[in-house]
Amino acid sequence: MKRTTARLFAALLLLLSIRLHAATTPVANKPDGKTDPKAAKTDKGDKYDAGTFAGLSLRNIGPAFTSGRIIDLAIDPRDTRTWYIATAGGGIWKTTNAGTTFFPVFDDEETSTIGCITIDPNDSLVIWAGSGENNSQRSVSWGNGVYKSIDGGKSWKNVGLPKSEHIGKIVVDPRNSNVVYVAAQGPLWNPGGDRGLYKSTDGGKSWKSSLAISENTGVSDIVMNPDNPDILYASAYQRRRHVGTFINGGPESALFQSTDAGATWNKLTTGLPKEDLGRIGLAISPKNPKLVYAVVEAARKSGGFFRSKDGGANWEKMSSYTPGGAMYYAEIFVDPNDDERIYSMDVWIRVSDNGGKSFRRIEETFKHPDNHAMWIDPGNSDHLLVGCDGGLYETFDRTATWDFKRNLPITQFYRISADDALPFYHVYGGTQDNFSLGGPSRTAKAHGITNDDWYVTLGGDGFRSIPDPKDPNIIYAESQYGGLGRYDKRTGESLDIQPQPKPGMDPLRFNWDSALIVSPHNSNRLYFTAQYLFRSDDRGSSWTPVSGDLTRKIDRSKLPVMGRVWGIDAVSRNASTSFYGNIVSLSESPLKEGLIYVGTDDGLVQVTEDGGKNWRKVEKFPGVPELSYVSRLEASAHDANTVYAAFDNHKTGDFKPYVLKSTDRGATWTSIAGDLPQNGTSYAVVEDHVDP
Repeated sequence: MKRTTARLFAALLLLLSIRLHAATTPVANKPDGKTDPKAAKTDKGDKYDAGTFAGLSLRNIGPAFTSGRIIDLAIDPRDTRTWYIATAGGGIWKTTNAGTTFFPVFDDEETSTIGCITIDPNDSLVIWAGSGENNSQRSVSWGNGVYKSIDGGKSWKNVGLPKSEHIGKIVVDPRNSNVVYVAAQGPLWNPGGDRGLYKSTDGGKSWKSSLAISENTGVSDIVMNPDNPDILYASAYQRRRHVGTFINGGPESALFQSTDAGATWNKLTTGLPKEDLGRIGLAISPKNPKLVYAVVEAARKSGGFFRSKDGGANWEKMSSYTPGGAMYYAEIFVDPNDDERIYSMDVWIRVSDNGGKSFRRIEETFKHPDNHAMWIDPGNSDHLLVGCDGGLYETFDRTATWDFKRNLPITQFYRISADDALPFYHVYGGTQDNFSLGGPSRTAKAHGITNDDWYVTLGGDGFRSIPDPKDPNIIYAESQYGGLGRYDKRTGESLDIQPQPKPGMDPLRFNWDSALIVSPHNSNRLYFTAQYLFRSDDRGSSWTPVSGDLTRKIDRSKLPVMGRVWGIDAVSRNASTSFYGNIVSLSESPLKEGLIYVGTDDGLVQVTEDGGKNWRKVEKFPGVPELSYVSRLEASAHDANTVYAAFDNHKTGDFKPYVLKSTDRGATWTSIAGDLPQNGTSYAVVEDHVDP
C-alpha cells in the first residue's frame, strides 16, 4: 500500500475533526451492520459523503501487549469470574471467564471515556457507569453523564447529568436499588456544569442535588457505611486546569459527612489540615465502619494519611504520605479481611500494614506503574486485580508476582502514521504512557497479527512517529517534553537526537507533545520545536535554530484561575502541566521549499517563506477565541498559497470546532468548520493529497 493511499485513508478517518471522546462505531452503520438510510442521504455534489464510506469498517490490528489506561474495576460479587473494566478512552470491557477473553460492551454509546463503574449490590445485571475520566491530568477526556444498563452491559441508557463531564464515583444503597449517589467532579476547564453530589430515588429517572459547594468545586469521592447506608462521607474537590496552568485545590476542598442519607451535611475539620486542601481519597473498613481513612492533599506539605476511629468526628494524622500527584491517583482500598491493611494507588502502589502509620512499595518489578483501581478478593486477600496505565494485572500471592492480561487492546494513541514498506505497510504511533510503537497492517501468517508483531521504537509517552520517506527502516519517534529518538528497525538501536540550546538561548520549553516533521523536500531534513524552531540536515545528528522565540512570552504565573491569581503555595500549582509558550504544530509546503507554518500553544501562527530568515506573525483569526491552542497546521499539496489550521480551545471549556483555511499563505483566514459537531473540538485537519 503506497503512502498516498495510506494517507488518504487516514485523512478520511481524521478529516477536519477528531472528537477526543467520540464513539468508535462508524456513523453510517447500524449495530446490526446494515447501512443507516438516513446517514446515506447525501448531497450529490459532494465528492465524499456518508454513502462513500458505508461499506468501510474498521479492523483491529492491535496492539495489546502494552494495553492501556484503566480507570475502574467492578467485579460481580455473585460470580467473581465476571469483571467490568472501565477505561480512559476505550469504553467498557467485560469478561465472564476471569480474563481469559474480553469483549467491549460500550462501543455504541456517544462517549468512550469512563470515570467509574458500579454493580448494583442487589442485581448483578444492573450496571452503573459514570462517563468522563475522573482524573485531572494534562490529557484527559470528558464525558456526558451517567449511564445505566439493566442487562449486564448489552445495552445502555444515558440517565442524566450530561454536563458533569467528569464523574468520580457512584454508590448504590444496598437496601434499595433505586437510591443512587453520584459524585460529580464537574468540568475541569471551566466553572458550572453538573457539579457536586447528586442523589436519585427512582433508579436514575431523576436527580436532585444533595451537596453543592460552588461553581468551581465538585465532589470526587463518596463512601457509604455498610452497616448504616444513611451515613455517607464525601470529599469536595476544587480544581481547574487550562493550557498553561493548573490548580488542584483551594479553600472549598473539604470533607463532609451526612447521617440522614444526604439530606444534610456536616463539614469535618477536627484533626484535618488547616491549609487549603486538594483532592481527598476515602475508604471505610467493611469490618469496622467506624474506621474511616482519608488520603489528603494539602498546601504547604500539610497533607498526609488520616484516620478516624469514631466515624469521622475526629481525625488523626497517621503519616505524611500522599500519592505522587493526587490529581491522577488519590484512590485507597482497605483489605476486607484486615482493616489495618490499606493500599494506595500511586505511581507505584503503596501498602500500609499498620493503619497508615507507614507505607511501603509493593513488588512491581514486572508490572506497569501509574495505578488507578484495585479489587481485593473478599474470600482471599492474596488475590487482587489492579488497573493501571499499562492495563490489567492479577496476583494470587499478594503482589509478589503478577499475571498481565495481554488481550485488552485499549492502547491510547495520540497520533499515527504509515510507511511504504513491502509487502505490507507498517503503522506507527505514539501512545499514552505505553511507548512509541510500530506494527504491520497485515501479515502472511494464517493467524494474522499478534502482539509479537509489534515493536517499541521509543520509551515513555509517545506522540509523533514518522518513518523516513525513503527508508522505512528509520523511524523518528518522540516522547514527552521533547524527547526525540531515531530508531533503526534493522538493528533495534534508538539514538537520542534531541536538540540542545545554543549559547545565549533561553532554556528550551518543550511541549508535552512537541511538533516534528520531515521536510517533503529533503528526507534528511528534520524540523523540531520548543519555543524555537530547530532544523537538522543530517537526520537529527546536529541541529540549528532557525527562529527566535515564536510565542507570546506570557508569564503563566500572572494568569487568573478560578477568578484569581494564585500564589506559589497553591495546591499542586502547575503540576503535570507543559511549560507555557511553545510550538505545538508545524507544516512545510510540499510545493515551496522553505515555506513553513508554525502554531503555538498560546494562539499564534508564524509564517516564514525563506526557511526561517524572516517571520510573519498572525495573532487574530475570525471566530477563534484569543490564545486558542493551534492543534494542527496543514500546508496544501495542491496550491502553494493554501494552508489549513485547526484550533483546540477545550481547555477553557469551549468544545466548539475551529477549522480555518487561508489561500494567501496565512495573511487572511476563513472558517470551513461547516456543520461539524459543536461538541467536537478540532484536533486535526488533513488534506487529501491524491490529485482530484
